[in-house]
Amino acid sequence: MLRFIKRWLPSKEETSSPGRLLGQSITLMRREFIGKPFNEELVKDDPVDQFELWFNDAVATEKFDPNAMTLSTVDSAGRPTARVVLLKEYGKSGFIFYTSYASRKGRELDKNPNACLNFFWPELIHQVRIEGRVEKVSMEKSIEYFSKRPRASQLSAYASSQSDKIISREELEEKVKKLDMQFAGKEIPLPDEWGGYLLKPDYFEFWQGRVNRLHDRLSYELSDSGLWTISRLSP
Repeated sequence: MLRFIKRWLPSKEETSSPGRLLGQSITLMRREFIGKPFNEELVKDDPVDQFELWFNDAVATEKFDPNAMTLSTVDSAGRPTARVVLLKEYGKSGFIFYTSYASRKGRELDKNPNACLNFFWPELIHQVRIEGRVEKVSMEKSIEYFSKRPRASQLSAYASSQSDKIISREELEEKVKKLDMQFAGKEIPLPDEWGGYLLKPDYFEFWQGRVNRLHDRLSYELSDSGLWTISRLSP
């Protein structure tokens, strides 16, 4: 991405007003999406099967974090927020990620369990959007996952009151040191306000970038009978 941006930035010799021309360069930033056709004849009947195909391609192709996804939530006033989290498990029952239940996203999900996940894999020119409702996974499952995390990550989860304001980084690092001594020689238990969420999808959209912005977009909608209906969307 940095290489692509640099290609469009003006040189020092080209301008004495870099802020103004930088804005113009951003306007002109563009690359052609030469993706493969993504047709109804190629798509799987079940969206989780289709996701698995694309996800496996992303794991094989993307250089960094193919399981990174944007999680969007909405607060009680209808104000949306988004952040990147990591997918840790998926299947027919849904998509699982872990976080602090006391964080901003946790508080928002507690009041409004509707959420959206978005994956973007630039090397493949693929994007997947998944919408649905979330619920907490069992404590046993959260304990199982937490026990497999690196010890330093476990300590960080304990030390961080996620999304709360803190005085300084030094305060946070000192808290980690104290917890490290407290749990020296012991297993670190699951924090009270930490665990997993399962998003149970009722909508998928698969986006394939195509030439001249005539992208392929196929959606899956879950009917009341539990069947998936596939539709083509205009780009």
